Amino acid sequence: MSGSGGGTVHTPRGVLGRPRWFVTLFLTDMWERFSFFGMHAILVLFAVAAPQDGGLGLPRTQALALFGAYVGVVFIAAMPGGWVGDRILGERRSTLVGGVVIATGHYTMLLPSAAAAYAGLALIACGTGLLKPNMLALLGRFFGPGRSAEREATLSVFYVSIQISALAAPLVTGFLGETVDWHLGFGAAGVGMTFGVIQFAWGSRSFGDVGREPGHRATPAEVRRAARATALAVLVVAALVCADVASGAFGLMHVVAAMGLLTMVAPVLCFLGLRRNAALGTADRARVTAFGWVLAATALFWMYVIQASSLLGLFAKRSVDRHLAGFELPASWFQSATPLFMLLIAPVAAWLWTRSGDRVSLPVKMALGLGAAAAGMAVMSGAAVCASDGSLVSPLWLVAVFFLLACGEVVLAPVGLSASADIAPGSFAGRTMGLYWMCSALGAGVGSQLVHLVDVLPQSVYFLVLSAVGAAAAAALLAGRRALTARLTVDAGRPEAAERLTAEAAAGR
Repeated sequence: MSGSGGGTVHTPRGVLGRPRWFVTLFLTDMWERFSFFGMHAILVLFAVAAPQDGGLGLPRTQALALFGAYVGVVFIAAMPGGWVGDRILGERRSTLVGGVVIATGHYTMLLPSAAAAYAGLALIACGTGLLKPNMLALLGRFFGPGRSAEREATLSVFYVSIQISALAAPLVTGFLGETVDWHLGFGAAGVGMTFGVIQFAWGSRSFGDVGREPGHRATPAEVRRAARATALAVLVVAALVCADVASGAFGLMHVVAAMGLLTMVAPVLCFLGLRRNAALGTADRARVTAFGWVLAATALFWMYVIQASSLLGLFAKRSVDRHLAGFELPASWFQSATPLFMLLIAPVAAWLWTRSGDRVSLPVKMALGLGAAAAGMAVMSGAAVCASDGSLVSPLWLVAVFFLLACGEVVLAPVGLSASADIAPGSFAGRTMGLYWMCSALGAGVGSQLVHLVDVLPQSVYFLVLSAVGAAAAAALLAGRRALTARLTVDAGRPEAAERLTAEAAAGR
């Protein structure tokens, strides 16, 4: 089969009848996601832990804001990372370099200092932005025209690695971080990524020429323009930091706030830029405009996911009875509940949507997803009420919340991806899909700022407000479902793509 380098790659069978290249990419993604979700599980807990306990000693809201901004920057970084792979390095080298940078970031966080922790986070964000989009692009290059069915089946199996890693990572990094040493937890994630890098470098010999060269190499003039733009951005950031330091008011939260602002502004600017593009026809522009409501609902849902990975982790640490048969469960282990439930729910959801066909419209499905998340926040409000007097509540409260969030994700994420494929104008498909993923950054950015309210509102009220917002958004989608469906389907000619991505996304996050 042909690759981007114009050569041919043979596909000898590897493990369980799968080609060796698939096994290599599967394991690479599994270890990268192990690193990603392992970091998610313990970052906030590490940030709020006292310095004498090996943590950063940040106030609760600052730790939560740091987490949200970090996750948002990881998603934003995928845009320039994809450009580097497509125009300069090629997918294969970009994936390898990204993995090395991620592992380096984790090992940097082994050092017991705040500066090392922040430097490590920056390296991990940059490495993830380089690895993730290019590895997925590399996977797609193994399938030529007319092989969509094989590609779809392969992607469905491939996405299982996400859930496996999301389930296992908190159990490992959480146990090491909470019971032994935080830095060992970060180091364990680095060891996992190192395994991924080594086996990728070894297994990539089976790739032939696939991904060896950039798919659309940038001209020297384009590289110079990109370098100038990057240098200008670095100089502006450096000047702002120097001015802040000179004023004597510099603090971590200034940087975090700037990152949070970036994750909120960049997706909006990208959406407006696409909507105003002169190459769009009238029908395409109408669909893209309506798609904005889908993106807004998606961003709102991922804001709830950020709460689950941050604020709920602190609640588990401080307010949940975690004793079981004489053993105290690490608070981070609750983060494994969502992927476990998704593995159980996804096949049922895929069967339901297949049976329902077009009878359940996209806005209704998104409303169901938001409604499940809103219900989860309502349950969380009840848990906060029970814990308001300092009592430890049953872990079943959190289990119920994570179950509802998993239900919401299984419903909402596939239809969002489906809409991105179905609505995208032919020459703008990549940018439209990129916008969908940038909505995760938007949700993370909003979440990183919203958490400041927990210092002025009781937690029960805070979660109740979140629940009310989600319920109102779900009601609005239901009320406007007919008009929104009509606008989204104006001259839509890609239903097959929508069905394909729905089946793919049902398999994983």
